[in-house]
Amino acid sequence: MDEIEKIRQKRMMELMQKIGDKDDQPVQNAVDHPIKVDASNFDEILKKYANVVVDFWAEWCMPCRMISPIVEQLAKEYAGRVVFAKLNTDENPMIASRYGITGIPTLIFFKDGRPVDKVVGALPKAELKRWVDRNV
Repeated sequence: MDEIEKIRQKRMMELMQKIGDKDDQPVQNAVDHPIKVDASNFDEILKKYANVVVDFWAEWCMPCRMISPIVEQLAKEYAGRVVFAKLNTDENPMIASRYGITGIPTLIFFKDGRPVDKVVGALPKAELKRWVDRNV
């Protein structure tokens, strides 16, 4: 029975690897840091990954700077399940406008390219984790 279990586990890992690979790109779990997104790659990132949290921020925004290390930590903790991205609203006003961003920081959770939930403001890590967990 032990040998059968080893074979089953090996086959399961092979299948998971196949599912995770898209056109021989790295598996999603390789993304353990926030990706910088802008007008040139925003839509591509949303299409590529099933679960994406986009942090809409600006350089001058103190609350944005406060949550930046939290977003970095969450990217590591959720690697393989959620990809985190950062979009500078000053440099990409059209995308910010498309999603009705009126205050920053704003984090939007995208599932399969569609926005499903958002939070506005600098929240503690525990609150952001609960929010991500609710949406995964």
